[in-house]
Amino acid sequence: MLDLVLGQLRAVLDLGGPVVLVLGVVSVVTLAVVLYKLWQFSAAHVGRHAAVRAAVMAWDSGDRGGARAALAPSRSYLAGVVEAGFDGLGRDRLQAMAEARFSRLERGFRFLETVAQLAPLLGLFGTVLGMIEAFQALQAAGAQVDPSILAGGIWVALLTTAVGLAVAMPTALVLAWFEGRMEAERVAAEGFVLTVVAPVGRADSPVLETGMEPVRG
Repeated sequence: MLDLVLGQLRAVLDLGGPVVLVLGVVSVVTLAVVLYKLWQFSAAHVGRHAAVRAAVMAWDSGDRGGARAALAPSRSYLAGVVEAGFDGLGRDRLQAMAEARFSRLERGFRFLETVAQLAPLLGLFGTVLGMIEAFQALQAAGAQVDPSILAGGIWVALLTTAVGLAVAMPTALVLAWFEGRMEAERVAAEGFVLTVVAPVGRADSPVLETGMEPVRG
């Protein structure tokens, strides 16, 4: 089975020429980057902030000890930002800390964006080269024009465009998913920071369950 797959890949490379070879290498690197980003998102617990959210809610209600206890078991990459907020760090510094973490998670996005944009152009470049070769073969045939020569050259030339699109489309979809996740993370982090910096409740004056502040004389 493996030999059959390798044989088919070798045939495609032979037909498509160096452009298909380049696209094949790019697709392998792209797959490696995508798998690494998936692992990185999982290790950072992207989108899994239940403990952080519980800690922030406790902090907002004035339960400082409960907030720290709820945050302790969290493995979220935002836990350090929230803990720094508990220690009194200002809003601007907390946002800078969060952005530094976002920057690490977004490494590799530019590469994926470049692949999504350039892969179709590489495929089109290969098609143009293939069409030139096809018409050169047609010209060399002279009066003995065989339509199959032109037809064969055209479908081989179009193969590179198909390969380029096959690389670009999944890459664009994956990149859009990654970017959507990071946008949601920024919204969540902004909410955490604002709540920690300006909680409704105070440690010495807990908020009522209704969410209203107690009346002060």
